[in-house]
Amino acid sequence: MRVEKLSSIRRVGEAEWRVLEPPDFPFFDYEFLLALERSRSVGRRTGWSPIYLVCEDQGRVLGAMPLYLKTDSYGEYVFDWAWANAYHEHGLSYYPKLVSAVPFTPATGPKLLVRPDVDRAAVTRALLDAARELGDEQRVSSSHALFLPEDELGEFEASGFAVRHSLQFHWRNRGYGGFADYLDAMTSKRRRQVARERRQLEGVEVEYLTGDALGPEHAAMMYGYYVDTYDRKWGSPYLTGAFFDEVFQTMKKRVMLTVAREEPTRRPVAGALFFFKGAALFGRYWGTTKSVRNLHFELCYYQGIDFAIAHGLSLFEAGAQGEHKLARGFLPVVTYSAHDIRHPSFRRAIEHYIAEERAMISYELAEYMDHDPYR
Repeated sequence: MRVEKLSSIRRVGEAEWRVLEPPDFPFFDYEFLLALERSRSVGRRTGWSPIYLVCEDQGRVLGAMPLYLKTDSYGEYVFDWAWANAYHEHGLSYYPKLVSAVPFTPATGPKLLVRPDVDRAAVTRALLDAARELGDEQRVSSSHALFLPEDELGEFEASGFAVRHSLQFHWRNRGYGGFADYLDAMTSKRRRQVARERRQLEGVEVEYLTGDALGPEHAAMMYGYYVDTYDRKWGSPYLTGAFFDEVFQTMKKRVMLTVAREEPTRRPVAGALFFFKGAALFGRYWGTTKSVRNLHFELCYYQGIDFAIAHGLSLFEAGAQGEHKLARGFLPVVTYSAHDIRHPSFRRAIEHYIAEERAMISYELAEYMDHDPYR
């Protein structure tokens, strides 16, 4: 058994990667990672340089760990800017660092990808040991794994990582037969609120598209909304137009697009992009060229819930943060990241900070649950 360090998903090979792809997580699908690379949405100039650790035995791929060598903390959604500033104030370099994550995507999914028919413990140990060796070679300050599933926490902790807690709001399908069943499960106050928000949506008609209904014009449209949103709110966008063009072709059966069209012209004025796989749906980007009351709620939440119910999906993650989601049926959940800080003094300080943060998040979780929107 040996672990190779590969700089591109193309060097792994599509057939070899397929056996490692998670069943309910589209963002480590070969097409998604390839689109990031080919569109130059990742790469040295972006601050995200891919390194795939691939565990092999006699030419057979047993497992992999996607990593990125980072020269900043943009596009991660687990914020460590304060840690970087503390390093700088003490005359130390926080960058480069190693990060196992999906670029620009705050979605929970496995980071240790292992074939189901091999010794998982041996493969994950080999991958984590190789990650530490890679960190030594690259002289990183730290290594991080973001948005980990709970069942991987023990493997990272055994390798010396400290676990950090964050909060998101996720929607769960409780076996609803339709949108009306979801409404019936809510308290009367929240049921009336959702119904009112949908009723007040005026001047547009809304639809969702997936599969062969998606074309190049939809990719161009969604990229335009994405760029406009970033220009107005966050600055430079991360993803290129070529990324949208590619995933709308290669992943169209795992992409869902909600579109709002102005009446009566049917001119598109807003859109929201989702990815889905297995039993999970993930909301990613949205944008609009027209201010319409409640349009964001309709495109980003209610259409996603409707789609999840219609397709029997059990989980809907609508993105990072957003306590306003609670009133619309998204419950608070703890999300996890793991951090291996190499400097002993900073390691102690950050672990102390993480422990205090976990206590605060536990309190926030209890507070939110006092406002459970369900009966």
